[in-house]
Amino acid sequence: MSLSWSFIDALWSFLAFCFLVAFCVHKISQHLPIKHETCRIYVLFQDLIRYGKTKQNLKRDDWLRAFDVPKRWFWHFYAISVGWNSLLLAFYLNFIFQQHQHPSWLNGLLNILTGVPSADSQVPQLSTLLVQLLLCVHSLRRLLECLFVSVFSDGAVHVVQYVFGVCYYVVLGLTVLCSDRLRKGTGSLLSQLDWFHVAGAALFIWASLMQHQCMVLLARLRTGKSGTVETLAHRVPEGGWFELVSCPHYFAELLIYVSLSLVFGGLCLSWWLVVLYVLFNQALAAQLCHDLYISKYESYPKKRKAFIPFVL
Repeated sequence: MSLSWSFIDALWSFLAFCFLVAFCVHKISQHLPIKHETCRIYVLFQDLIRYGKTKQNLKRDDWLRAFDVPKRWFWHFYAISVGWNSLLLAFYLNFIFQQHQHPSWLNGLLNILTGVPSADSQVPQLSTLLVQLLLCVHSLRRLLECLFVSVFSDGAVHVVQYVFGVCYYVVLGLTVLCSDRLRKGTGSLLSQLDWFHVAGAALFIWASLMQHQCMVLLARLRTGKSGTVETLAHRVPEGGWFELVSCPHYFAELLIYVSLSLVFGGLCLSWWLVVLYVLFNQALAAQLCHDLYISKYESYPKKRKAFIPFVL
């Protein structure tokens, strides 16, 4: 694993640290006197980390609600991801088959993010191509699920979270190309094929199917047998991995990113930092949902964990 440090590594490390701190602060705040819930700093903090159902019972001033946007806008993230990452994939395919270098603006961005100048002698890497393809597949699946499977209530997302989500998928695609810049491949694409490519793709498929099953089960909580929406109320999810954790779809998201790191051969520091960010980000979101279920439903199964089966 290369231990060279770059701006992109520092960025993902900073984001991972921020969400780790947010997770710890949230856990600690649960043991503080109840009067802290009226503190403006606490309310602002909770407003920034919560969304959807976990935000509905938060006591906020009206001026804070002015920054809300609909949670159903989540599909924007994946639409942007499909478009942007497909564009980057097209650039990489052009590099592979036409030996054309990336556009100057893209090379300039990668130079800044990696601190490594582009080289005309750079060899296309199978790991980079596969991760780009799988990232596009993941984004397209999530887009279709948002549009045709999920049933969104009137939940809200803070505009800061919305802007962050848009930027996230843009930077994510660039991180794949940064990883390509920071690693050196040799030989043809087929000659680079290794066991970890197959193992990573297999884990990706399994985790994606698991996440899709979770999204279907969540949607069925609000639809009838005919598929029509009957309610927008929140209910206790059951079946499948929901018997083990409150948010298995978040756990599946983590596994998807781990699978992409495996496709990189497990040797890409930048992508492991992305995985670390996803771990803390999804852990925070899952903990908020888990706390809501426990407080709202007295009969909620105590054996369920929030995020990772038998662990967290």
